[in-house]
Amino acid sequence: MDKNQLKERVIRAIEENKEAIINIGRKIYNNPEFGYKEFETTKSVVEFFKNELNIENIEENIAYTGCRAKINEEKNGPKVAILGELDGISCAEHCDANSIGASHTCGHNIQIAGMLGVAVGLIKSGVFKELDGKIDFIATPAEEFIELAYRSKLKEEGKIKYFGGKQELIRKGAFDDVDMSLMFHALDTGDKKVLVGPVSNGFIGKEVKFIGKEAHAGSAPYEGINALNAAMLAINNVHAQRETFKEADRVRFHPIITKGGDIVNVVPADVRMEAYVRARTIESLIDANKKVNRALMAGAMAVGAEIEIKEIPGYLPILKHDSMEKVLRENINFIGIKDDEIIEGGDFTGSFDFGDVSHIIPTLHPMFGGITGALHTRNYSITDEEFAYLAPAKSLALTVIDLLFDNAKIGKEILDNFKPTMTKEEYLEFLQSNDKTIKG
Repeated sequence: MDKNQLKERVIRAIEENKEAIINIGRKIYNNPEFGYKEFETTKSVVEFFKNELNIENIEENIAYTGCRAKINEEKNGPKVAILGELDGISCAEHCDANSIGASHTCGHNIQIAGMLGVAVGLIKSGVFKELDGKIDFIATPAEEFIELAYRSKLKEEGKIKYFGGKQELIRKGAFDDVDMSLMFHALDTGDKKVLVGPVSNGFIGKEVKFIGKEAHAGSAPYEGINALNAAMLAINNVHAQRETFKEADRVRFHPIITKGGDIVNVVPADVRMEAYVRARTIESLIDANKKVNRALMAGAMAVGAEIEIKEIPGYLPILKHDSMEKVLRENINFIGIKDDEIIEGGDFTGSFDFGDVSHIIPTLHPMFGGITGALHTRNYSITDEEFAYLAPAKSLALTVIDLLFDNAKIGKEILDNFKPTMTKEEYLEFLQSNDKTIKG
């Protein structure tokens, strides 16, 4: 059977099982969970693997939460991993947010359904047996870099080391036997249908503590040291640095005050901040972070406060791999999406932990429409369920066929010409270098 016939079989299997794929997407959408808390979502994915696909080779709790299903393990060819992200985001203003403000305005429920859709297409069609390589389906935790205090506690308890799910998976060896990895994101693509070849910023996370001295705010403020003033000055100091950031480096600094003091009539002595420093390259990220730290410390120094800056390893910029993009694009066309419906390239100043994976192995990270409104906002809405869930499932499943068909000829060619930006060891060393506390 030729390759196109295999592709048609996969498409047919996805169409015949579209209700199951859409229903799992809806189920996860209606039950959002924050990162490293995706216990029920993980359970739902495991049940789908077992009940819908009869997969027995499943690993659970692969990075505190999350799971991994394996097929074709007896094959000798390369291994391709298809990923989907489990966690939701906080957007209390959204109409579908739950009681704690969690929602899937991130579109991760679509990713999980799409990943499972790839599995449905390859397994229910039987096409996986015709391919010369291994295939893993990995439901990954904690892509949204939030609730830093909760993750710090998990780290202290030894349950995780890194705050990002894919960081943790890389550390634990989940990608040691993976040669190539595919996933996708949802995006409001306007009058287009797909975006291919996105690039993004990386970032370093921060937990900052300004330490002052309490005093009665009305009768004796001069006896205190106002940590809130230190924090306000620190933020303004970063603003004063902005002209030193090159436009091409796409630098971003966005802090929130998570504790502004204790009570209103006591001079604030304990003020907490969370922040990201983002930039387009590793070099510009390191430079911007140095300037931000200098500005934060100067704010504390100005009022005589002390400061503790806890650096948290964030995500690397996502890399574009042209050889993988070429294979994907042909399959986007194969499912009926025309060239003039495709956006070529995207400049995102947000960050994806898939960027970390892209520095180590060849990756794909297209963005599919079917939604309207910006991600993480009250205006987010899934407007075309069939397209949102099924189009990426078809495109990625067909891409797996191309990579592993005919003794994995195309996949092996890509791997022969691929040079990683970092080895796993170099990557972990870089993360460790950004895992530190600075005091001043």
